[in-house]
Amino acid sequence: MKSFAYVSAPDVEAAVRAISTEPNAKFLGGGTNLVDLMREEVEAPDTIIDITRLPLTDIVELPDGGLRVGALVRNSHLAANQLIRSRYPLLSQAILTGASAQLRNMATVGGNLLQRTRCFYFYDSTSACNKREPGTGCDAIGGFNRNHAVLGGSASCIATHPSDMAVALAALDAVIEVESVRGVRRIPLVEFHQLPGETPDVETALAADELITAVELPALPVAATSRYRKVRDRASYAFALVSVAAALEVEDGHITAIRLALGGVAAKPWRAYEAERLLQGTPANEESFRKAAAAELAPASGQSQNAFKIELAQRTIVATLNQLLTDGGAA
Repeated sequence: MKSFAYVSAPDVEAAVRAISTEPNAKFLGGGTNLVDLMREEVEAPDTIIDITRLPLTDIVELPDGGLRVGALVRNSHLAANQLIRSRYPLLSQAILTGASAQLRNMATVGGNLLQRTRCFYFYDSTSACNKREPGTGCDAIGGFNRNHAVLGGSASCIATHPSDMAVALAALDAVIEVESVRGVRRIPLVEFHQLPGETPDVETALAADELITAVELPALPVAATSRYRKVRDRASYAFALVSVAAALEVEDGHITAIRLALGGVAAKPWRAYEAERLLQGTPANEESFRKAAAAELAPASGQSQNAFKIELAQRTIVATLNQLLTDGGAA
């Protein structure tokens, strides 16, 4: 790890002012991903701006019934919050599947959104990786790619986004608030993470001088009946091969509201808009679920070792929606 300058920001204004003037600077919250990347010399900031003192640790109920979650709320605190557990249970479930208890106690909401891929080649400085070093190639294509993307990949990169929490937030229509010296702006979570295209090193819509300050969850009655299902190689501390965040509302045997997002299959949390479109208003049964899942995965393209994810994702969608019917999605 190379040496770096250290700045402790007392408030948001000081933090965004510091990053606007310090070249090659990074914010430090929980540090659960950034510190690892610095040790591996994948990240090599000249300046670290410590934001752990900022007043961004509250979960506040909004007048319309939504919630505002500060960017420095610890993952463990968010998962345990009673309003989250009752109104958005899939979010609590996603976080609890995401890492060890020790990491959840340190990791922050804002940092979770910004964590980088766990692609083996990204961490290996001897390998070709367009995400780490643009223009060098992608060794995952034709290499060990069992954990890689089947949706939204490109000839430049097939890495997947590792977050479980972000998949749940994508299904919940969450909005990210960011701040810089230019002011505040709001970014829908589904637009925050970027697909690789020809620039896989550009991972988010966040500008280099912007700080995530909060995530807002809209009032979403369908989310009360929701579930996060994660398929992985082992039950403890493993990244998803496929995950599904789903919320379902059924009346008189027909689907009246549906939210669906996938993890482990793309470079970003994948909102399953096509499946949602096909399911809205249809009979709530396994046949409908299977048709919608197949349509969502129709554009998928597997590599030499991960093509199994295409069927696995379809099966996981169907299993999750069937479970929601059992849980009480039908009125």
